[in-house]
Amino acid sequence: MSKFELKLPRMGESVAEATLTTWLKEVGDSIEMDEPVFEIATDKVDSEVPSEVEGILLEKLFTIDEIVKVGETVAIIEVNGESPSSAANISDVDSINKKTGDTKIEAPEEAVAVAEDMISVARETVDVPVRDYSTSERFYSPLVKNIAKEEGISIEELESINGTGKEGRVTKHDILAYIENRKSGKQRDVQKIDLAPQPEPSRPHAAVPMEKHEVSTVQSNGLDEVIEMSRMGKLIAKHMVESVSTAAHVQSFIEVDVTNIVNWRNKIKDAFEKAEGEKLTFTPIFIEAIAKALKKYPLMNISVDGESIIKKKNINIGMAAALPDGNLIVPVIKNADQLNLVGMAKVVNDLANRARNNALKPDEIKDGTYTVTNVGTFGSVFGTPIINQPQVGILALGAIRKVPAVIETNEGDFIGIRSKMYLSHSYDHRVVNGALGSMFAKAVADYLESWDVNREL
Repeated sequence: MSKFELKLPRMGESVAEATLTTWLKEVGDSIEMDEPVFEIATDKVDSEVPSEVEGILLEKLFTIDEIVKVGETVAIIEVNGESPSSAANISDVDSINKKTGDTKIEAPEEAVAVAEDMISVARETVDVPVRDYSTSERFYSPLVKNIAKEEGISIEELESINGTGKEGRVTKHDILAYIENRKSGKQRDVQKIDLAPQPEPSRPHAAVPMEKHEVSTVQSNGLDEVIEMSRMGKLIAKHMVESVSTAAHVQSFIEVDVTNIVNWRNKIKDAFEKAEGEKLTFTPIFIEAIAKALKKYPLMNISVDGESIIKKKNINIGMAAALPDGNLIVPVIKNADQLNLVGMAKVVNDLANRARNNALKPDEIKDGTYTVTNVGTFGSVFGTPIINQPQVGILALGAIRKVPAVIETNEGDFIGIRSKMYLSHSYDHRVVNGALGSMFAKAVADYLESWDVNREL
């Protein structure tokens, strides 16, 4: 028997630690491969961590509510037989032993022949390229990795396989089905992965040191209720303070006439829901306009890395969603510029519903390049949102209100009732000047005001 160290896996490029929230197994319990052992929570999402081996839980190294860093050992599992990490090495040694055996070397020529065989085995072992799956942010069990290595499956191919396991993990059946289809020449429905070179991990933001002020202690008079901040609330608070101390926040505001959009939506929303089985809200319409503006002004679709600017290839728009407990989460609409309005509506509704039910996957809350927040849902006319680092901009959508407005016509001006709203654009003045920040907001407004009332879906 051997012991296996179950470590906290990588949960995303920006996640360095997590809070252990629940143990799903007790010491002495048997564990199946890929069976969840404990639950963790980050500032972005909660997730279960499965076992990479089959065995018995021998020891817990962390207690509930403790902080665990990525790569730290969380539990010790007793494995029946050889551990996955040592099996290959033992196999190599056995193969060499079989070649040498326990036979007596009776002549120098035989000794030379045995030595040459051993050198040949060693060369073959060294010459075979070792496939490194550790660079992937996706979790793969040792069984899946071993099958991939044996079949010569590259990391790119492995990333492209649609997993049917929990949170989209690739199971043994998934990879075997992929191999079978590949051998038969059939194309399997796989997820296309952007293989563009990714930037190196970000260095710490070059924030200007801020003078620390002592915070006065608040005294309770005994009648006040003291409420402990939730784990997610603490993490969000820390993230917001870091953003304010990192980015030079500047805001631009613009009023938009969305009368045409309101009338168009009222006209087609019932038919849309009947045909698509989805409600058509204003959010996908606004996100479509924001995606077009990002294509027009790609320098809003960037992040800052020290003294360098990283221009993002994909347009991934984060959509801030309020949770029932009062906290906030930001699911990401990947490649938003490539979706039509029907597809956008389906993605928005799906992410919003699963966000409220705490059912988002880790991959669905990362890699955002720009964020939108709908403050109008709560009646706010406009706001000054804090940038979601490491992005450089966030757009707040104000409430749509009917207001009297001057309408210009060829026959003269007159007063009419129009549906209007404010767009509040916060951007990082370190890299986005006032002209670009304002032109971007104006581009979004222009797209919305020029809405085709005869548009068909």
